Amino acid sequence: MAETTYTTASAPAVNSPFDTTAPAPVTRGDKHLWGIYMMLCAISLVELYSASSREVNASSIGVMGPVIRHVAMLIGGFGIMWIISRKHYRIVIPMTYIIALASVFMMVYVIFAGEVVNDARRSMSILGISIQPAELIKLSSVLIVALLMARSQKLKSIGVKDKGVFWAAVFITFFGALLLPQGLTNTLLLMFISIGMMIIGGTPWKRILLVFAIYIAAGGGYMGYLWLTDNPEPGKLSRMDTWKARIERFCDPTPKYEQEIDLSNRQEMYSYMAQAHGGISGVLPGNSREASRLPLAFSDFIYSIIIEDLGVWGGIGVLLLYLWLLGRAAAIASRCSRSYPALLVIGMAVMVVAQALIHMAIVTGAIPVSGQPLPLISKGGSSILVTSIAFGIMLSVSRFAANNKAKRQVIKDEINALPEEMSAENPTQL
Repeated sequence: MAETTYTTASAPAVNSPFDTTAPAPVTRGDKHLWGIYMMLCAISLVELYSASSREVNASSIGVMGPVIRHVAMLIGGFGIMWIISRKHYRIVIPMTYIIALASVFMMVYVIFAGEVVNDARRSMSILGISIQPAELIKLSSVLIVALLMARSQKLKSIGVKDKGVFWAAVFITFFGALLLPQGLTNTLLLMFISIGMMIIGGTPWKRILLVFAIYIAAGGGYMGYLWLTDNPEPGKLSRMDTWKARIERFCDPTPKYEQEIDLSNRQEMYSYMAQAHGGISGVLPGNSREASRLPLAFSDFIYSIIIEDLGVWGGIGVLLLYLWLLGRAAAIASRCSRSYPALLVIGMAVMVVAQALIHMAIVTGAIPVSGQPLPLISKGGSSILVTSIAFGIMLSVSRFAANNKAKRQVIKDEINALPEEMSAENPTQL
């Protein structure tokens, strides 16, 4: 983490979350985070250009149309990230409730009146801009769990109080119930992120296992309800039928090269062809053969185009970028003196990296097919927005959170900058 210099004036005993009198650092945030963000954006531009041939062929927007739109999204995301990184991370506390309520309202609207994408209601339009509330729900989950875990830390011992674990599980179960009709993968991702944050927050293993059991029971009950009540339109599969068909295809022992390509499996088959065509060294960007046939080459299957263009080594390089992000976030979290910034930075990193790993696992055939964008690389405004917010929060923590080598006065200022109930020490240091 970059060396940070603070002023020595103490902050007031109780600060508003929007108060700007807290000590201001000189640095611009962790250089590693900046570097990872820039490299992912650069890869995104190159690979989206390579993967957009199908979209260009299907419309009259021109060769550069998709790239120009994507550049505009990246510029907007960068601006949001930069603004958040300049603010003290405590502004996230009141924003947590606003973001959570907005995402819930949008999810409920989408369930009943949303736009149908890939046989499920997934998005809505605001001023002509398509928004996927599922991305905001994932962000809300990290913010809610971080807030509850920080407020429930035991001040005189290591660990978290039971009420914090209980309410965190309640919120995640509620968010998961909203997500499940849209897709099983996002729901499982949500639960994985929350379990990871609970472990980092110092939750005892017995409580972790209990929460896991609650998730399984709630998810099983909800899926049973869907099984009994899900009535698709004539000629369309229900979500349960879709999930079952994907699992059956995944478990089919027939070698892929012997399977016929049809509408049900063409995405994964063309994806495997792209990866085989790329080989070890790749065919170089712009020379993709399968991008024109792969339906979602620019979003849910862009990792296959990365491997086709850059080869296995390029795919490994992208994987290492995300793992680097997780490792850097863990290093920053370990240097925070308080629990809240530590939970924020590691939660945001887990959200981004877990989604990236699931995307790669789907594309390479390690797990059944499902729609999951590659953070900051796939085309999609909602995903870019949420990932940029996550990077902005991580950069804010890296700038403002006092580290374990700081002077006593700096740590005291950091404590005074947060509400009293969130002043517990960082459990990752203990």
